[in-house]
Amino acid sequence: MRKSRHVQHADPIRANRAPLDALSFFLADVKDGIGPFLAIYLVSARHWDAGSTGLVLTIGGIATVLARGPAGALVDAVPWKRTLIAVAGVAVAGSAVTMALAPGFWPVAIAQSVNGVADAVFPSAVAAISLGIVGRAAFTRRVGRNEAFNHAGNAVTAIAAGLAGWLIAPSGVLWIVAALAGTSIAAAYAVRGRDINQETARGADDGDHGKSDPESLSALLRNRPLVVFTVAITLFHFANAAMLPLLGEKLSLHHAQQGSLIIGACILTAQIVMVPMAILVGRRADSWGRKPIFLAGFLVLPVRGLLYTLVQSPVAMVSIQVLDGIGAGIFGALFFIVVADLTKGTGRYNLALGLASASWGLGAALSNAVAGQIVNLAGFNAAFLFLAACAGLALLVFWAGVPETRGWEPAGAGQPAGAGASKGAPAGIAT
Repeated sequence: MRKSRHVQHADPIRANRAPLDALSFFLADVKDGIGPFLAIYLVSARHWDAGSTGLVLTIGGIATVLARGPAGALVDAVPWKRTLIAVAGVAVAGSAVTMALAPGFWPVAIAQSVNGVADAVFPSAVAAISLGIVGRAAFTRRVGRNEAFNHAGNAVTAIAAGLAGWLIAPSGVLWIVAALAGTSIAAAYAVRGRDINQETARGADDGDHGKSDPESLSALLRNRPLVVFTVAITLFHFANAAMLPLLGEKLSLHHAQQGSLIIGACILTAQIVMVPMAILVGRRADSWGRKPIFLAGFLVLPVRGLLYTLVQSPVAMVSIQVLDGIGAGIFGALFFIVVADLTKGTGRYNLALGLASASWGLGAALSNAVAGQIVNLAGFNAAFLFLAACAGLALLVFWAGVPETRGWEPAGAGQPAGAGASKGAPAGIAT
């Protein structure tokens, strides 16, 4: 009888393993993948300047920022999470085709806005579906697996996009993204909807206190570790977001024909490194803890920014992307895990994901605009040095202000959420 119950419990996890793998692979952060190639396309093929290019990237980022909080709340509230992914996929495909066929400023700006809103749905929806299927105990490994397949998908996309930009046209990546968005819709519906536990999917499970009622927004805002963590990752993304687009613009000035191929190699290098880093997080974050691994991810970003000012050859610039792979691979997996730790039992996991993502999305959006203007005024090296300094500040904020979240316990009744770990569960004890 015990064996029968075990099989029944494990079956949804096994049955949905391949569909979740496929969803992560084909979705592959399609909106983020557009950015560097879109910058090359606009600068080299359409002769936009760095300021205008940065502005349209910023417009898309702002749209994502405004949509992420509502998107997270919507994912918490509705049971049809797969349909949310499908609708967002259609929007991404449509915006990519629009930018390929109508590359004027306003059509691109509007398409970027639509694309940005759609991008707000993907992270929360995939995380919610994963948590609802595998449960909290297996969530760390599932997130690591999601991110590994996501980065593998990005690597394949980078190869295809780089070759398309080199052999066909810089706009080729936009058509590839449209096709991938359509494929991700099929992958979403391959996931078995009946296997998603809706309460677990929104983080309502506590495991100790039987709490399932959603907490208020004000309770999330009183969660000090969550707030400081959000500040740190906002600074991180402000420093990180513009680096690769700026590198693409710099390369396009001296290697216009090969720009897409070189930036594709940069993305491919980073994505290849991200795969083992995501697997490492999935397998070791429960035993090593979250903070030491995250600190390594924060540390490599200022080093990367400094190195971009010291090298000129495309080979060296591609090699530096190993650091991007380390930082982004760690961040991509641990972000979902740390937020899940700090929102345990609140019933607001996806809302918290959306609000935290909105904050760092704002940082990323401002990064492109600010860095683009610095390039116009003082050159590429000044922009890279500025971004490296911001990355150093992000490292300090995270190190000083964010505790180890493994084993974090929600505050007891009548206390503000996140007031501290419970006495019965020290921060070093895994749950």
